[in-house]
Amino acid sequence: MSGFLLACGVSALVVFVAELGDKSQLMALAFATRYRALPVLVGITVATSVVHLLSVAVGHGLGAALPTGWISLTAAVMFLGFGLWTLRGDSLNESEQAKAARVAGSALLAVTVAFFLAELGDKTMLATITLATQHGWAGVWVGSTVGMVAADALAIVVGRRLGRRLPEKAVRVGAAALFFLGGAWLAVGASGDLPGFDHHVAGWVALVLGVAAVALGVLGRGPRPAGRAGRTAAAWWARSLFALAAVLGLAAPLLVGIDVIDPIALFDDPGVAVIGAGLSLLGTVLVLAARSQVAAVRRSGPALATDGLHERVRHPGLTGGVLALAGTLVMVPTLVGVLATVVLVVAVQVQVRGVREPALARVHGEAYTAYAARTGRFLPRVRTTEPATPPGLPGGHARVG
Repeated sequence: MSGFLLACGVSALVVFVAELGDKSQLMALAFATRYRALPVLVGITVATSVVHLLSVAVGHGLGAALPTGWISLTAAVMFLGFGLWTLRGDSLNESEQAKAARVAGSALLAVTVAFFLAELGDKTMLATITLATQHGWAGVWVGSTVGMVAADALAIVVGRRLGRRLPEKAVRVGAAALFFLGGAWLAVGASGDLPGFDHHVAGWVALVLGVAAVALGVLGRGPRPAGRAGRTAAAWWARSLFALAAVLGLAAPLLVGIDVIDPIALFDDPGVAVIGAGLSLLGTVLVLAARSQVAAVRRSGPALATDGLHERVRHPGLTGGVLALAGTLVMVPTLVGVLATVVLVVAVQVQVRGVREPALARVHGEAYTAYAARTGRFLPRVRTTEPATPPGLPGGHARVG
């Protein structure tokens, strides 16, 4: 019995200290701002119990052979998805509120799966394996589970208290930021453990992401502006530059994948490639979300989209397109990719300043003038001004983002 208590106490202390400031606490804090504390705590307990039981059962040798890199990368994608979901926000109607009890089950499953993936290959799992080689397995299992749950419960208490005192929007953005931080942490950590991941693989992955982004841009493109706006020189130049950027943007990863050119050596690193993939996916999600919001608004007529992503940014879809291409550039950094990004930025500026904003100003008049005064073109504005004339029209000298 004394051996069990010693193993339990030592394991609880070691794991508790190891968890302080770890990504798992960030996850617990983020989940606690979104769900009730009980399902979060139960999910952490279930996931931790299973992972630590596996740790003490398989031993150090088999534990070191687990494909921790891909597991951590899968968890990173999950966390980024949770972040986007949290940032979008949820609302319940009356019928959905009557079914609110079912949310606890969804929360329990989400937390359990997320923590299970996060802890596979984590330092606490390795610490538990090491402790199991020196102490009894039962004591190590119970102690490590208690230490982990105690550390994350501390984060849950903090999260619940903050949730009562902060505005709902601040809590949502903060929780999403924690999810993004945890996802980035996992992705960077996983990059060094991905077997066979080199710049050739990164090139082919970047090519797939680039083709998806280009297809999304072509197939999801809205109707051309009516009248002269779609036949001006600015419109022709914008379309030509977009086509050139697409060709260069796809050629860069293809040439790297078939080993015709090598990426810039200074940035040729698996961790950088994983970050680039994340940026590309985030840009694609922004494009999809922006177009979905515009389509929802236009179902009732030629209305101006001013909510959601468009609340503070006038062209979030174009921001997402640039981000998607920039992500592939980060994955396989080449001079061709740099040129493609520059051409795309120029194309976006020509499209917005010479075609899109003049057309919107003519259609919506003062409503668009007021909207442009409080928003930025591609990023949220820090300071707003009242333009004297609609942006994009002759004589307009006010800065609009």
